[in-house]
Amino acid sequence: MGKMYVSDIKDRSQVNSLFLVREKITAMAKNGKPYLTLKLMDKTGEVEGKVWDNVDEFSAAFDKDDFIEVHSKATVYLGKLQLVIGDLRKIPEEAVALADFLPEADRDIGEMTAELSAILDTLKDVYLKKLLTAFFDDPELMALYKTAPAAKGMHHVYLGGLLEHSLAVTNLVDRVVPLYPGVNRDLLIAGALLHDIGKVREMSYTRSFDYTDEGKLLGHITIGVEMIQDKITAIGGIPSELSMLLKHMILSHHRQYEFGSPKRPKTVEATILNYLDDLDSKINGIRSHIGREMDGGSRWTSYHRLYDRYFYKDNFMADDSEFLPGSAREEEPLSPQMPREREEQTRKGFSNNPFEDLKGKNLDLF
Repeated sequence: MGKMYVSDIKDRSQVNSLFLVREKITAMAKNGKPYLTLKLMDKTGEVEGKVWDNVDEFSAAFDKDDFIEVHSKATVYLGKLQLVIGDLRKIPEEAVALADFLPEADRDIGEMTAELSAILDTLKDVYLKKLLTAFFDDPELMALYKTAPAAKGMHHVYLGGLLEHSLAVTNLVDRVVPLYPGVNRDLLIAGALLHDIGKVREMSYTRSFDYTDEGKLLGHITIGVEMIQDKITAIGGIPSELSMLLKHMILSHHRQYEFGSPKRPKTVEATILNYLDDLDSKINGIRSHIGREMDGGSRWTSYHRLYDRYFYKDNFMADDSEFLPGSAREEEPLSPQMPREREEQTRKGFSNNPFEDLKGKNLDLF
């Protein structure tokens, strides 16, 4: 069976293809009959699937994170594309090309890894250089760092996204530091490269992108500080004040308590890191939203619920859409009916009202 990607599905298309099951929810219709709602994904995005008939039989055949072959028809319901599935079967993993199902960074991983090494060579602080080298010379950790996404649903939501985001923040550091004499450039570089290091353990990304148990219970900020302390202890000799300043940057990079920060930024370097991290997160998310809609006829995007606005896209040339991150990736929609998602929205600085203005909000955890 030929693979039809999510990005190629149109209204009324006959869709017979393989997908990864990211979510599987059983519910009851008003007539008392059960039905299945599936979130199906591949590397180009996500699409909702509905199973109305033979629900018990089909539900028993597969689980979340399985690969299934569906025979379905695409339809638009309430303005949203979905697949009405008439038949499906589970496909063994060994029969699937995994590269078809998880989105990847447009930038080459080898190129980004080389850029990371070049940045480490520029450090003058011997202690910070030793610490960062201990992290990135660790083959097991580096394999995770260059594979992990930066978030689950709002920015850099693809394999390699964490490395890409960290390098982007690092490059912003080098543009900002010359403007402010006295700022500790090496400390900021260390913070930029390590502020999200805990995401290698906060998130799972071998199949769909989700949070691990450790991620749900501790979060990447706590995990990251623990990882840094473990390395500092193993290395020995790093000045206590330097260690404290670096860990403060990690603890405060979400700026406000309601955004998930245990501490607020109280040094110049921590303040700069917070704003640069937030800037890169938001711009990637906005560009991804625009990139998904470059083929539309309107000069404006569809409404973005988290940002509570439309975006003008006519200043982005269609020929440049391949350079927009996530141009074929699906946005993670809010599901107000899901309690854990409501809890996450509150933790990340959002009220239960998804239409609240996001001015000043930090989207890093998405």
